[in-house]
Amino acid sequence: MFSTDNIKNIRIKNNLSQKDIAEKLQVSRSSYAMWESNNNIFPIKRLIDLCNIYSISLDYALGLTNEFIKINGNYNIKKSGQRLKELRLEKNLLQKEIIYFLQIDQPTWSIYENGKSIIGTPFLYMLCQKYHISADYLIGRTDEPKYIPYSQRIK
Repeated sequence: MFSTDNIKNIRIKNNLSQKDIAEKLQVSRSSYAMWESNNNIFPIKRLIDLCNIYSISLDYALGLTNEFIKINGNYNIKKSGQRLKELRLEKNLLQKEIIYFLQIDQPTWSIYENGKSIIGTPFLYMLCQKYHISADYLIGRTDEPKYIPYSQRIK
């Protein structure tokens, strides 16, 4: 799974406790602590809310880049579906290849690609890491950059 170091570090730099952030996210402190310590998967909608609290990119929060880029915005479910399909087609992948890579079933991928549900955090991370595509771009929080520049990627 992705590293939560950037999330923890930015919380500390802002002199906030886990309880402070949990209250802002309207979750229990123990739930937030489990997410921040990577003992539980950070739900994508909560992760986006957290990014908006700090005005940071999902790419930074997911540890795909150490480049601190200010961004604020929500996901666009329709745009996300279109972009997931575009990525699959751009990489000349069949749905069965994507679902094999992500270890999900075809109906789940279809729901994501048809813009009926936002992609889950681990699947978003896996796609972004493999194809160096921006998570913020894939879920429709931003239109640029589409790909994470080589110089900004976590090696």
